[in-house]
Order: sequence, then structure tokens, then C-alpha cells
Amino acid sequence: MGHPSRRGKKYSTPRHPWQSERLEREKIILENYSLKNKKEINKMRSLLHKYTDQAKKLANAKTEQAKKEKKQLIDKLFKLGLVKKTADIDDVLGLTINNILDRRLQTMVYKSNMANTIKQARQFIVHGHVFVGDKKMSVPSYLVNLEEENKIKFKDNSNLTGKFGVKEEEKKKKVAKKEEKPKEESKKQETKKTSKEKPKKEEKKLEEKKENAI
Repeated sequence: MGHPSRRGKKYSTPRHPWQSERLEREKIILENYSLKNKKEINKMRSLLHKYTDQAKKLANAKTEQAKKEKKQLIDKLFKLGLVKKTADIDDVLGLTINNILDRRLQTMVYKSNMANTIKQARQFIVHGHVFVGDKKMSVPSYLVNLEEENKIKFKDNSNLTGKFGVKEEEKKKKVAKKEEKPKEESKKQETKKTSKEKPKKEEKKLEEKKENAI
């Protein structure tokens, strides 16, 4: 038993640390979500196990208390954006670690086009540039709920405001222009063909008239 003032671990580590398949999966997760270390994976995995273990216990229970707990669990996960409002226990059991990682502030900042890369999103958060509503968030692993999704922003008067979203829109416009160019070129080619064909048709008509006159 440790000292009461010292916090114990809030996550568990894998029982078998050298499983090759799991190590490969973790390597991909670290790269895709730009996590600092595997400790962050273990925290998210422990949180996932907490929800799925609770769902397993409630899956076959039919008491009134169990129904209340089921509803509370689903409502909580719905607020976190992990399941739909009409979800059931099977949907909770189907959650993966990627579902949890997608709700992290770091991932949400990147998906909101507030950063060019997910690694850059982490830097902005750690350096105190990102706010959720009126609160400064310096923890990349903070889980964003549905109500907070539209409240993610840079701090007031920040030089970063408007830089990244505008770039993304410009990229879309450039792509749209590139798609329009071949259409315009094809139209020009068609007009050229029709303009070339017109004098040929007129010549044929004149020839036919001469033949008929003869």
C-alpha cells in the first residue's frame, strides 16, 4: 500500500509485453496519432476496457438497477461521441482503441484543420495555443465531448487564427479549378471541331447545288 498523497497508476500495462502482433499495431497507432509514448496507448486502452468490462457485466443483467446503469453508460459514451443515442450494449462492446483516440483533443484539432499535421496539433496544445471554450487546454489526451467540438479554437488575438482553415479552403478551390480545366479544354476542342466542320458542310452544299444545276 502506497502513500495516500501519491497517486497510483490509473492504467494497466499488457501482461505479455513482447507480443509481435500487438507491438506492430502499437507502432502504427503511435505514428498515425503522433503519440509521445506507449504510456498514452495504455491509458486509452485501460479506459476502453473500463467501458467494455462494465458493458459485459450489464449485458445479461435484467434488473431495474442494471437497466439504469445501461442507460447511464450509453448516455455517457454518447456525450463523448463514442456511440449513437440509440446505441445498445453490443455497440459498446464493439468499440476499439481507435474510437477513443479519435476523440482526443490532439486528433480533433488536426481534423478541424487547425494544424497541418497531427504532430503540429500536439505542439499547439502543449504550448498553450488551443482553447476549448474559455478554458486553455494543454493536455493533448483530453477527451472532447460533443458539446465542445465546435468550441475548439486558438486563443484570442493569436497569430495562428485563420491560417490553417483558409489554406484548406484554398486547396479545395485549386482542386476544383484543376477539375474544371479539362472540361474547358474539351469544350474548346468541340467548338474547334464544329467550326472546322461548318465550312466543309457548306462546301458540300455548294457542290450539290452545282451538280443539280448541271
